Amino acid sequence: MIKLTVVLPILLLGVQVNAQKLLFEEQFDGSALNTSNWNYELGNGCPEICGWGNNERQYYSEKYVAVNDGYLVITAIKDSLYESGKITTKGKFEFQYGTVEVRAKLATGKGIWPAIWMLGSNITEVGWPRCGEIDIMEYVGKSPHEIHTTLHTPDSHGNTVNTKVTVVEDIEQGFHVYKCHWTKDAISFYIDGNLVYTFSPDIKNESTWPFDQPFYIILNMAVGGNFGGPDVDDSIFPQQFVVDYVKVYGLD
Repeated sequence: MIKLTVVLPILLLGVQVNAQKLLFEEQFDGSALNTSNWNYELGNGCPEICGWGNNERQYYSEKYVAVNDGYLVITAIKDSLYESGKITTKGKFEFQYGTVEVRAKLATGKGIWPAIWMLGSNITEVGWPRCGEIDIMEYVGKSPHEIHTTLHTPDSHGNTVNTKVTVVEDIEQGFHVYKCHWTKDAISFYIDGNLVYTFSPDIKNESTWPFDQPFYIILNMAVGGNFGGPDVDDSIFPQQFVVDYVKVYGLD
């Protein structure tokens, strides 16, 4: 894969985002993950939260996270067990309010569940869902062409009402840009520059709006689980979730 970089001004709601406001940029240069920015999440969640709280079937390993030709490549395989990769910026880059932009190419197939998401940095102290969760992009292979953008709060989590499913017929083809714009008043989600969902509850308190604190970024590919589905098509493996870049811009 050869990476082509095109530099364009970033427009959001008619306002150009000044490059000087860039808080974080990961282009996945070099031949290894930049561990100054990223942590590996390893294992299957046991013994604290086996299956990562969702009955997921994969075991996360460093060897399924690679950096090649300017791309992050997370691979899922089926051998004696399902294995995949997961990385986070917890403790290394956390921010409150701004715009997150990720250009990525999806893995596909029944049982696959790639995601771009964020958790509140206080999760260790207060747990989930009190920490809040912002799901910028979730794709489940059992439901082709659908992108899920979702918020989890103490008021509504798990099968949360704070969600939008957007159908994009060619979403499995090539790279697409997933973006989240987060302020003290609202969280808006975009696919390829198109606004698809805005979350802004009328009453904002600890139950409905745990989003007034720093969050960190997560990139992963799960297999199966409550959301990915109990049935996995083993013939699809290996699958690759490829990320071109991650950028975060601050607010004025």
